Amino acid sequence: MTGRFIRAIARAGLGALALAAAVAAPAAAQAPFVPAPQTDGLIHAHGISAFGDLKYPPDFAHFDYADPDAPKGGIWSGRGTGGSNTFDSLNPFILKGEPAQGVGLTLDSLLISSADEPDSAYGLVAREIVYPPDRSWVRFVLRPEARFADGSPLTAEDVAFSFEILRDKGSPSIRLRLRDVASVTVEAPDAVRYDFAPGALTRDLPALVGSLPIFSKAWWQGRDFAQSSLEPILGSGPYEVEEVKPGRSITYRRRDDYWARDLPAMRGAYNFDRIRFEYFKDYTAAFEAFKAGAFLFHEEFFSKIWATGYDFPAVEKGWVKREILPDRTPSGTQGFWFNLRRAKFQDPRVREAIALGFDFEWSNRTLFHGLYRRTDSFFENSPLEAEGPPSEAELALLRPLAAHLPPAALEGPPYSPPVSNGSGSDRRLLRRAMKLLDAAGWKVRDGLRRNAAGEVLSIEFLDDSPTFQRIIGPFIENLRKMGIDARLRIVDAAQYQARVKNFDFDIVPGRFVMSLTPGPELRNMFGSAGADQPGAPNLTGLANPAVDALIEKVVSARSREELTTAVHALDRALRSLHIWVPNWHKSGHTVAYWDVFGRPPVKPPFARGVIGLWWWDEEKAARLRAEGAL
Repeated sequence: MTGRFIRAIARAGLGALALAAAVAAPAAAQAPFVPAPQTDGLIHAHGISAFGDLKYPPDFAHFDYADPDAPKGGIWSGRGTGGSNTFDSLNPFILKGEPAQGVGLTLDSLLISSADEPDSAYGLVAREIVYPPDRSWVRFVLRPEARFADGSPLTAEDVAFSFEILRDKGSPSIRLRLRDVASVTVEAPDAVRYDFAPGALTRDLPALVGSLPIFSKAWWQGRDFAQSSLEPILGSGPYEVEEVKPGRSITYRRRDDYWARDLPAMRGAYNFDRIRFEYFKDYTAAFEAFKAGAFLFHEEFFSKIWATGYDFPAVEKGWVKREILPDRTPSGTQGFWFNLRRAKFQDPRVREAIALGFDFEWSNRTLFHGLYRRTDSFFENSPLEAEGPPSEAELALLRPLAAHLPPAALEGPPYSPPVSNGSGSDRRLLRRAMKLLDAAGWKVRDGLRRNAAGEVLSIEFLDDSPTFQRIIGPFIENLRKMGIDARLRIVDAAQYQARVKNFDFDIVPGRFVMSLTPGPELRNMFGSAGADQPGAPNLTGLANPAVDALIEKVVSARSREELTTAVHALDRALRSLHIWVPNWHKSGHTVAYWDVFGRPPVKPPFARGVIGLWWWDEEKAARLRAEGAL
């Protein structure tokens, strides 16, 4: 990624709030544990996964990727990020406001993800998970020791309240994900049951409801959940908010009285006494602050700075370390997204033509120092990316939907952007684009592309930062050579957020974070249900029956083989529709940090694993202090 593309579109995705999502590691060679049905015909388990197999048995001591002897203490500090590089709310679950980073550290959920498995979760607040083989409902039995930060017990009433308030007042993204949950029932002070809608695809629903943050029902009495606020939410997680400087920084303090600190899933995790996020309006100011030691950890998103900007004294003296942390998760669906709600973008030939104006090869060589690869798949850098001609299993899914898809979805390799000559203005590709525009009825008259009604083909790229001018500028020049009236409009952060939420744009940059086990979240990103729902992450307004049907095939897959086949078919369909101008990716995190940290010997493959697994190394810190570095 580069610059502004650190923006993640689905900011309210609930998976990010399962506290173990920040940590991961390689799977062990042991055989998976498979919960067996009990004599009552139900499955009683300590964990759950999409396809039934669990790496860790009921008596596991700790996750393999965590060091149970990691010392506690010190501080982790980094740059706060968000849509507008500031914050005015501590409630990330609603549409209003710009939430601070790290609120999930203060909240627990029923389940906690095991990030060395693609889709497994284990009991955190829940000590037992009970469900029938068809997963039509699930019961969670709570741990009696679970407590909120004020010492009050966490009960089934709190769990039910949390679901109901998220369902009724949460952001559209959350409400869409919970649509197949029919009801929640408090069966006892320590038992809560979720029933799912008849006919719903239930594979992922137990884990979904298990990942929801848990709020205190008593604490929320007299407070309005739908209103943004800087009052910290009472939670039961490993951290609590210590200090808030609105728009500038937020600091979290590790709770010595955290009720779950000795649970196997928490051993070796969340080791820093304090975690602080510093906010800067300007990226240059943020980088200068990092160089001066104002914060300690920095992930670099600018390729030019990564290639040329790390020659400052702290690096030369060994005080600041640089490395690329490998990443085995899907690299993210990043690109310039068309707003298909607008008539001028209805014809896929128009969208394909516009995309041909982006010369990635020139950008990568000239602007990115050759650090990136072109993205072509919606599931890049993963086994879920479609390659080569479709298999018979994929065709069996695609053929019944052919009436709603371009022929390219069923024929040959999936669409990939052509490789340019790297000149910045490849005439061959521009001629191809102009032929597509001619065929779509946009002819050149008086130097501009016009349709039969005489309307000019005019497009506007919308952003809230000038950072991408160097990338979008040459793209726009190529579009103008085709006769398209193209421009970039930069607005302030508040206006940008409002316009994106209300789909008031032609083209916007953005990035989705994709899962190794995609599920109901795909409905939010690409499904018809979210196409016209303000605030939903379906940026393009895509409402295609074939895509909807393929998403349901993904959600209903009963094995990883079925899942992979369905995602491959979905990837082919989405790529054939030209709903975006795909950008670029790299399969690793480019990070720099002051040399004051310790960490487990093996980096997790599915996440950075920094805040959750690293620790403060006082010996290293003392050396830097002695040398005058800090």
